[in-house]
Amino acid sequence: MQNIKEKCLQFFYNEDTRKDITDLLSPLANIVYNELYVYIWVICFYNIFLFVLILANLYLLLKIVHFVKDMKIYVHGM
Repeated sequence: MQNIKEKCLQFFYNEDTRKDITDLLSPLANIVYNELYVYIWVICFYNIFLFVLILANLYLLLKIVHFVKDMKIYVHGM
């Protein structure tokens, strides 16, 4: 006697069943992809913009640190 797990595994190991499920779900996957396509591109461009912004901040920070390091500060009274 087989338990339900083994029956499900046998059901999905059948090549015809897998093909039927794939044929059934592929239009749904295409619809979801077409709806999310624009948002995926927006997220990609946002990540690229954020990366460039972080690099620009790092460059400016290093420039400021270098400027402060080279600047000689004289404090009166010490």
